[in-house]
Amino acid sequence: MRTLLAAPVRSLAWLGFFAAILAAWWVMYVMAMDMDLDLLGRPGAEGARMAAMDPRMPMDMPMARFAPLFAMWAIMMAAMMLPTLVPTLRSYEDLMASADGTRAGWLGVLAGYSIVWVGFAALITLAQLALLYGGVVDMLGIARSSLVAGGLLIVVGAFQFSRVKEACHGVCHSPMTYFLGHWRSGAAGGLSMGLGLGAFCVGCCWGFMALGFVGGVMNLAWMGLATLFMVLEKLPQIGRRVTRPMGVLLILGGGAVLAASLMSGG
Repeated sequence: MRTLLAAPVRSLAWLGFFAAILAAWWVMYVMAMDMDLDLLGRPGAEGARMAAMDPRMPMDMPMARFAPLFAMWAIMMAAMMLPTLVPTLRSYEDLMASADGTRAGWLGVLAGYSIVWVGFAALITLAQLALLYGGVVDMLGIARSSLVAGGLLIVVGAFQFSRVKEACHGVCHSPMTYFLGHWRSGAAGGLSMGLGLGAFCVGCCWGFMALGFVGGVMNLAWMGLATLFMVLEKLPQIGRRVTRPMGVLLILGGGAVLAASLMSGG
């Protein structure tokens, strides 16, 4: 009986997982469109961008308050980071066949991972508000200074070559090794392992979240590109081959931004 029920339960679990990802992306799209309307009174990303840069913009906009900004970041974490969890959840499923893994444990891993990223959403929300009220970013979360944008690109690019990145990426890239070394059974065990995996994932990917302050935290193109890269970075076949080349590209991009700023006198 357990074998007969396993396949439908597995299908429902994965269906719910991917439905949550699609729902998060849909909500982000709606929020991005609504922000354009709120900032300018009519559609148009460029108009909204110009309005958000206006220093006279009132600080009572939704993106200047913790609750709506935190909700935005939390949903963004779901949209961007849940797709990167697919190899990890599949690795856990392998242990459901060869060890004492359970569907409850699978859900525990997902829950623990999500809790960590929601916590990170709270931290980066506070950071964005501090930068906003400090005049460093505008209402869309975009750096007002090219020096800040270029410097952030270089910092995140350099991080790709760091030992911290290497250690965290090693766990994200090989979740099976983490499971074998930290195995705990049941839902509580899955939750514990999910928390650990989430912490390493934050250590690996925080920089790509911070790059939202370069292109705009509600920029769907940035979200899509960052998600694509983070998914590629965690694939067993090519993950280790893309980390450092991306670091080079980010450093070169940051250097170009700084050079353009200096040449224009900005």
